[in-house]
Amino acid sequence: MEYDAERFFDLQRFAEGGGGGEKTEEPTDKKRRDARKKGQVARSQELNAAFVLLAGFFVLRLLWEYIYTSIAGYTAYIFSNLASVSFSTESVMQLFLEMVVLMGKTAFPVMLGIMILALAVNFFQVGFVISTEKLEPKLDNINPINGFGRIFSKRSLVELAKSLFKILIIGFFLYLYLKDEIPFMPYFIYYDLGHSLAEIADKIFTMAFQVIGVIMVMAVADYAYQSWQTTQDLMMTKQEVKDEYKQTEGDPQIKSRIKQKQRQMAMSRMMQEVPKADVIVTNPTHFAVALVYEKGMSAPKVLAKGQDLVAQKIKEIARENRIAIVENKPLARALYDTVEIGGFVPEELYQAVAEVLAYVYRLKKKKF
Repeated sequence: MEYDAERFFDLQRFAEGGGGGEKTEEPTDKKRRDARKKGQVARSQELNAAFVLLAGFFVLRLLWEYIYTSIAGYTAYIFSNLASVSFSTESVMQLFLEMVVLMGKTAFPVMLGIMILALAVNFFQVGFVISTEKLEPKLDNINPINGFGRIFSKRSLVELAKSLFKILIIGFFLYLYLKDEIPFMPYFIYYDLGHSLAEIADKIFTMAFQVIGVIMVMAVADYAYQSWQTTQDLMMTKQEVKDEYKQTEGDPQIKSRIKQKQRQMAMSRMMQEVPKADVIVTNPTHFAVALVYEKGMSAPKVLAKGQDLVAQKIKEIARENRIAIVENKPLARALYDTVEIGGFVPEELYQAVAEVLAYVYRLKKKKF
């Protein structure tokens, strides 16, 4: 019996979704928002690296003449004045400062271009997200068993396969370019230094932009893969979707009971107003509308209205309180359709309602 009870509990828990389930449902907007707050967003490092390389080589190519002339001019200046340098503390410090300024003038534009484009690409991928959850210390991160699991996980194997594929592709394109250029490189020794450096720089830039083009294609594919993988990681079970809906929208059964209770309370309040009415206009069986008119009112007021069983209840209360019940099918239906409870009779129905009230007042005078 103990075994059967445990098995029944497991089956019941599985039926309720507590035992897990296959993640077949697309992540909801709330799930994506929560993941985004935790920093779990689709982001491709390959795309960042590709644009960083592009920005670096583009700015370097654009400012190559300026960088070359600045460094060459300073180098010539140093070697031409090397014999007159005293190498004192002040002169060495001055030399060091000049080198720092030169490096700033030549390297800063390249670094600035790289930084701006890297930030732009990162913002394009994930937008503005600040999350400290990745920085929080977790014991699982130093657990060697979990570490081995991450190393040999499917994601790690995919990343390894991507890296090997990238190396093969880039190596192949480098080979295609260099196999035609290498035979001509020994002839550079016959050129002067400036001409040789210009030729070498031109070939390096050409090769770099070809490789960057290949990396860019792979980066776009990697970004698409990362988007797909992030969606797969956020997939939900049917039970998770139901639980989230209950948390955000409330349990449908509870909401239904609350609405039912609210209707009952509203019905009770409405029925309490019926004894104050002057007349009940009926259809005669399907509709009933309770009207009251007191001095100072702009128009007669609808205290209660109902259809079928509610209409019968209104008439029952009216009989108990000796309120006049007048049958007028068109007026009852018009009042029911056009006036809300607590509302006043519209102008187009003044005449018909006035006739009914006048009839009721005459009946009251006869009784008294």
